[in-house]
Amino acid sequence: MKKNYLWAFANLTQHKMSKSKLEYIWLDGYKPTQNMRSKTKVEDNFSGKLEDCPIWSFDGSSTKQAEGGSSDCLLKPVAIYPDPARNNGYLVMTEVLNADGTPHESNGRSTIDDDDNDFWFGFEQEYFIMDKDTQLPLGFPIGGYPGPQGMYYCSVGGRNTHGRDFVEEHADLCIAAGLNFEGINQEVASGQWEFQLFAKGAKKAGDEIWVARYLLDRLTEQYGYYIEYHPKPVKGDWNGSGMHANFSNTVLRTCGSQETYEKICEAFRPVVKEHMAVYGEYNDQRLTGLHETAHVDDFSYGVSDRGASIRIPIITVEKGWKGWLEDRRPASNGDPYKIAGRIVKTVKSANIS
Repeated sequence: MKKNYLWAFANLTQHKMSKSKLEYIWLDGYKPTQNMRSKTKVEDNFSGKLEDCPIWSFDGSSTKQAEGGSSDCLLKPVAIYPDPARNNGYLVMTEVLNADGTPHESNGRSTIDDDDNDFWFGFEQEYFIMDKDTQLPLGFPIGGYPGPQGMYYCSVGGRNTHGRDFVEEHADLCIAAGLNFEGINQEVASGQWEFQLFAKGAKKAGDEIWVARYLLDRLTEQYGYYIEYHPKPVKGDWNGSGMHANFSNTVLRTCGSQETYEKICEAFRPVVKEHMAVYGEYNDQRLTGLHETAHVDDFSYGVSDRGASIRIPIITVEKGWKGWLEDRRPASNGDPYKIAGRIVKTVKSANIS
């Protein structure tokens, strides 16, 4: 009996060690700003490969994606990363499908026309770290304001720098998860920070921003913080928060032509409203023509001009018009899938012979 018990215990222990926790992440159906949702699936002897992540389901009636009488929606895994905060854990980014397997109307990723990954994106995600108790950005006193902006940008030292431990831990988590994480810096306002991610492929760029946001939001649970993605959470003479989109395709990377660059930029002019429709809620409060922004109703572009809608980086010009463009209009709360999808569509519409 004793031998049989030890054998059973050994098998049970081995079985437990082979269990993996897969955190399925998806975007809900709230409009105009979607939220992240997630739940854990425990799998035995999981390989760690995307192709071995099963399609799962959830109650769409609880996320504004289905009616109660027919509530099942499907989760299709599209990207997987190791979860650095969990033993035997994985982060699984998913697309939402209808019960018949077609893309749900809330599924912005499925609309991106970049199956060959010709488009490269570098997103600059700005955000405010908020104190859960005061509901104010870090560094803001109750009933008042900190010193005016100017000394917070890329600052060092306890007088002007707030939240560094949190931001550093988030960076470590993103790097450990295998995201192509490119940097962090404190931004212009107190408690405002930014991280940067780059990916080859518009869909992958969106995947990585959403997983990085997930890690950021989940980390706040340990600190008594929450993240504010509103593009203008502090009214007055304070910079808003954006998510600048740096983008290129083979043409932009290789053309060597100022004329081609200008034709691509001009393709954006007649579709300002279409871009603003997917660039984030309340973005008109940020795009005022002040604080390094163009006005929400205008369109402009220029070399090294951070007050333009689209900035042509000086490095692109110095390399003989071979490089990328930066759309400075997307808001911090924008969906990178929808932003990238709209940029891809507009660039492809340019009349280039």
